[in-house]
Amino acid sequence: MEGIRAVLIDIDGVLTVSWKALPGAVAAMARLRAAGLPLLLVTNTTSRTRAVVAGRLAREGFPVGVDDILTAPAATAAYLRDHHPDARCLLINSGEVRADLAGVELVEEGAGGAGRAAPDVVVFGGAGEEFGYAALNTAFRHLQRGARLVAMHRNLYWRTADGLDLDTGAFLPGLERAAGVEAVVTGKPAEAFFATALAQLGAPASETLMVGDDIESDVLAAQRCGLTGVLVKTGKYLPETHRAATGTPDRVLDSFADLPALLGLPGAPERPAP
Repeated sequence: MEGIRAVLIDIDGVLTVSWKALPGAVAAMARLRAAGLPLLLVTNTTSRTRAVVAGRLAREGFPVGVDDILTAPAATAAYLRDHHPDARCLLINSGEVRADLAGVELVEEGAGGAGRAAPDVVVFGGAGEEFGYAALNTAFRHLQRGARLVAMHRNLYWRTADGLDLDTGAFLPGLERAAGVEAVVTGKPAEAFFATALAQLGAPASETLMVGDDIESDVLAAQRCGLTGVLVKTGKYLPETHRAATGTPDRVLDSFADLPALLGLPGAPERPAP
């Protein structure tokens, strides 16, 4: 893997599952740090702020801070500030991420009722109990009235300690079809998200590697943006999804723990690339 000078790393399913470090992940990141490789953790996690994510990872032993993390909510806030300044936004999300939505005016779910201005933008975050019929129907009605639709991601599911759970992508297509609209996606796999990440790293795509467990949203999306894509067989990885994918990863590893060897870092045991 000559020519790689920076690394983008997905969090959930690559470094952790249910916020517990995967075997060898902490040591592997320490090797990346010791080698002086610029790295950025890029995640579609929508249930926690950057500060909370950094704290959870630090408690697991990962050598990272707030500035090492780019979340879908943070990218969404940048998009809304640039494209919908002063818009009233209805957020439907599982988790408290308002701290990462600086400069965005958020309204309550009852907005648009008697005497209340309706939201200009409906913003979908991550799915959970909040994605019930009432919330989805409210969003549908606002979209019918002309509100724009922004989604932090289209992930179909994510890995927890109990197995796979449904995510926003399981609900979004039906809403789009019913309302006759198409959501703007601000997290992975959006090209703008990777452009933001590369700008934050200060690295060109040709010299940057992206490692993830989602072959479509993490790996192939990064490759379309000119990055090297590495798929790991942890987290949400499923062999059938790999076989049915729309493209081929540049490399496939058993886990993030194998990345230092792939990059030929000092002290990493040599392992043949698959």
